[in-house]
Order: sequence, then structure tokens, then C-alpha cells
Amino acid sequence: MRVAVVSDIHSNLVALQAVLEDAASVDSVWCLGDTVGYGPEPEACVRTLRQRPHVAVAGNHDWAAVGKVGTEDFNPVAAAALHWTIGRLSPEAKEYLELLPQRRVEGAFTLVHGSPRDPIWEYLLSARAAATNFDYFSTPYCLVGHTHVPSYFLLRDGRVEARYAEADYELHLAAPARFILNPGSVGQPRDDNPLSSYLLLDTEQRTATSRRVAYDNAATQREMAQHGLPSPLIERLASGW
Repeated sequence: MRVAVVSDIHSNLVALQAVLEDAASVDSVWCLGDTVGYGPEPEACVRTLRQRPHVAVAGNHDWAAVGKVGTEDFNPVAAAALHWTIGRLSPEAKEYLELLPQRRVEGAFTLVHGSPRDPIWEYLLSARAAATNFDYFSTPYCLVGHTHVPSYFLLRDGRVEARYAEADYELHLAAPARFILNPGSVGQPRDDNPLSSYLLLDTEQRTATSRRVAYDNAATQREMAQHGLPSPLIERLASGW
């Protein structure tokens, strides 16, 4: 099965459409949370995702948008965008987000937003943090998001390696090694690269390819400005910081 693994769409419809076009005829989309927050099209992003064969887990922004966590847990810029987002979601979209699980298992893959140890909040940014987290899932592979940085962690012979995922690099998920894979962010990359990021997964061939996709970020920026969303969120789309 060919799967587009996406995360941190963050209400950026233009970016999501570009990624889905690039992924073309995949069998399914696996979303690792934070479909909403930050960007200008929360309702449309939820609707676009639901129109395709997909599975999804909850992210911290998804939970905040439906009141499962408070916006006081976010920095002021993120909280301001969340307050705006809450008022733009239909009852159907809110119900969809509210019912998303924290964790899913799809064959050999465990899906979470933050980490297998703390699916909603923990950022996996180092080999040391990842090493502890390998004890919190039983499948060979775990898919995480939240950091907005395409990366992977490899556990082999008792040692964990952390690596940045370069564009178009095909990773072979060879046993007996275990992997934690992060596709990066569709809607708000944070690795000094403004291109949308996602992972193209072949579950039969056991390969994972990191993809980067150009999109019209100026169009998203204009729409954010029209809605009065915070300027730091608008500016960062052009640089990917």
C-alpha cells in the first residue's frame, strides 16, 4: 500500500492541496495531527482530508480547537490563532476533531502526534528523547509529527541515531532495526525550508521517501492577513523558520 503521511497541516489549504497533488494516486493518507491552528482555512482542511481515504490522530491544536485543552497552554500567538480558528469550525468539523484518537496502529506502524510516550505534547528532537520512547510502542515503526522538522530516529544494536530527512531520500525500513519517522509539516515547515514536507510510504516494500513540495505561500499569507491572523505566523511561511 502506498501512503502519504502528513502532519501539521495547520489550516493551510493551499499547501495541503499541493501535497495531495504531488502524492497523486496513493491508497490512503495518514494524518499525524494538527490539521487546524495557525492558518486561514481550518474548515476546508478538515473537509479536504475527510474527502479522501484516510486515518488520523489528534494533535494539540486539534484538541484546543474543541476545548479538550485550554488555549492558556499555548504561546500568545498560537492562542490568538486558535481563538480565531474555534469560531470558524462547523459542528461537524468539531465533532470530527473531538473524536480523533491519540494513537492508532496501522499494521506495522504506530501513529501519534507528539511521541508514543506523550502523544499530544512531547517533542522528539533528540536521540536521547527518542531512545526512551522506543519502549512506548511495540510495532517496528512509529510515525510522529509536532516538531515540523522532517527527521527520523533509528534504533539498531541498542544504539539510537537521529538524522534529518533530506528531500527525496528513500529510507529502507530494514529489520531488525526499528524506526521513528517524522514527515515534517505540510502547512508550516520549521527547518529553514518553506517547502511543504510529507512522507511517501510504501508499506509492502518497506520504504519511506521524504518529499518537499512548492506551493503558493504568498496566497496563504494574503488570506491570513485578510483575517487578521498574527503577523509572525504570516511571515514565517516565506522562510520556513
